[in-house]
Amino acid sequence: MADNSWDKCVEEAVTVLESRQVLRSLRPICISSQKDEEMARSRGNEGDEYEVFDGMRHWDRTSVEVSVSIPTFQKWLHDEPSNGEEGFSGDALGEGGKERFKKLLLFSGNDYLGLSSHPTIANAAASAVQEYGMGPKGSALICGYTNYHRLLESGLAELKKKEDCLVCPTGFAANMAAMVAIGSVSSLLAASGKPLENEKVAIFSDALNHASIIDGIRLAERQGNVEVFVYRHCDMYHLNSLLSSCKMKRKVVVTDSLFSMDGDFAPMEELSQLRKKHGFLLAIDDAHGTFVCGENGGGVAEQFNCEADVDLCVGTLSKAAGCHGGFIACRYTYPYDMKFVN
Repeated sequence: MADNSWDKCVEEAVTVLESRQVLRSLRPICISSQKDEEMARSRGNEGDEYEVFDGMRHWDRTSVEVSVSIPTFQKWLHDEPSNGEEGFSGDALGEGGKERFKKLLLFSGNDYLGLSSHPTIANAAASAVQEYGMGPKGSALICGYTNYHRLLESGLAELKKKEDCLVCPTGFAANMAAMVAIGSVSSLLAASGKPLENEKVAIFSDALNHASIIDGIRLAERQGNVEVFVYRHCDMYHLNSLLSSCKMKRKVVVTDSLFSMDGDFAPMEELSQLRKKHGFLLAIDDAHGTFVCGENGGGVAEQFNCEADVDLCVGTLSKAAGCHGGFIACRYTYPYDMKFVN
């Protein structure tokens, strides 16, 4: 084969990734079974639409009780490459009756409320599948958008105290879409279709924002629609300095509301004050705050009583909601009492 063949190129690229210690391996886990008498009774009780329970139940532990095949576990410990297929053939017991799986307690998940295994959620999902089948039958643009999607969007908009909402396949997709849509404002309003430097959108991004925000900003930047300013993590003095020195008319500040890796909140009150001072659009990624923070589960903005100051809120349904998907909730128009500051 030629030296520049794809096989050789891919092999060399993988070697580079391995040398940089960023080569990821698959570590499949086996989730715990929820089959017991109590679960069977609760799942058979379809009359209670919103059944609640006092105290812990068996299904609450299934959020953290998992198993990993012994071969995969050993490779995990020694940081060896794995395709995730070790030990997944045959029964749970190997030769001599030895266990082929190691039981673990998982504390790295985001199923904060344990809803992914709650009987009420499972009953609703099972009933929906039995009544309407699987899959949307097409993309949302063609025929995959239903009245139930709209009901979900309306409910999420109400939760976030916003006027409208759009559901997305994932939270990652929601952030990508939001950043690109914000950037497209400059090209849509440019006379030639390509914005001049002073016509671009200035995006101010926290240094520790999620990768989906960063990727969305990079795509908008590659399209020539935005100018990017990165401020030090939660440093409002630095952000204020960047905003004050920026002469661009259209400004957007985007931040995680609750930073999952560090566990700290964005300074929402200070951001609200800066928003009033500089007149920027405030967008937050409330992936880890939705359904967890605030009296009604409205998220970090509700907890800090600044929902009216957040113009756009991105969230996910794959964490505390215990399901799958993402969303973008926002207002229809920019507040009339605010103005863009040159």
